[in-house]
Amino acid sequence: MDAMLELKKQIEQVILLLEQRLMDDPDSPILKTLYYRYVKAEEILTNNDDIKKIMIIGGCRAYLDAFSDYMNPLLIEMDKAEKCYLKYECEKIN
Repeated sequence: MDAMLELKKQIEQVILLLEQRLMDDPDSPILKTLYYRYVKAEEILTNNDDIKKIMIIGGCRAYLDAFSDYMNPLLIEMDKAEKCYLKYECEKIN
């Protein structure tokens, strides 16, 4: 699969999971921040904007600092998204 499509698909998955978590905890600042960053990343990819504006790296660490929930599906999908982003970024450079 194309790296950009893979990244976009993974970002969409994370957004869906974040929306579900925000229904349960709508006042969580970290969840709001993560949601904003992933929605912004999706916009950047859709508009073919500069990928250096994508700010999803570090989201897993921020999540763990707030929740310490290592087996949460959201965390697992965010980790996949960060890895997809790094792969896509490397392909864009080369």
